[in-house]
Amino acid sequence: MKRVACVTGADRGLGLYLVRSLLESKYMVFAGQYSPDQAALEALKAQYPDSLRLVPLDIGSAGSVKEAARSIAGSTGHLDMIINNAGIIHRSDDATVLVDMDDEAMAHIYNVNTLGALRVSNALMGLLLQGRQRLVVNISSEAGSIGRNKRINMYGYCMSKAALNMQSSLLHNHLRTMGGQVMVFHPGWLQTYMNGEKDAKAPVTPEESAGKIMTIVHNHKMYLAEEPAYIDLDGNLWPW
Repeated sequence: MKRVACVTGADRGLGLYLVRSLLESKYMVFAGQYSPDQAALEALKAQYPDSLRLVPLDIGSAGSVKEAARSIAGSTGHLDMIINNAGIIHRSDDATVLVDMDDEAMAHIYNVNTLGALRVSNALMGLLLQGRQRLVVNISSEAGSIGRNKRINMYGYCMSKAALNMQSSLLHNHLRTMGGQVMVFHPGWLQTYMNGEKDAKAPVTPEESAGKIMTIVHNHKMYLAEEPAYIDLDGNLWPW
């Protein structure tokens, strides 16, 4: 039985390279596509016409997630892996508690980064439980680690990732009783477009991060435990 995965936020950056790595590992991949005009993903589709399916997906919308889940279920009877990669940052989230905060922007960040991942996992859980790996991979951030926190701002983003970590723990507790697992990754400070422009100052390329993440994922049995694994790119466990 061919292994099957679903990746959200697959248009560019880390998501795109995670999709490419899975395809190179002979997975059939359903790629959640937020923007319909991303040339890189279309080029990958041309390279892997039989193994890559592009699925319109806005994880911030419950209706979009349900429609994507119906589309995926119409093409496969199982999933082995769900990678919740899609996420956002908002420029106004730089504020500290000493100035006015944009609570609508923070709510939007939470809706996408935390609830969006849960919507996807929930909608696809039936398919995942029919697979062999039964693995959920949530792309979090060091910003979600309370134990390592040194920041005084980015309330929306940090809280959304901390909540994603708790969501991951809850899901892991349930999924492991059915032979599954949740893994949580800090993907490094990435050269991504989460702010709308490429973060050229970041030291880690999406391609490098995706390669290291997938190497750990493919050896994920070493992390099977009572608790979900919160991991950096070197395979080190992080404090929650």
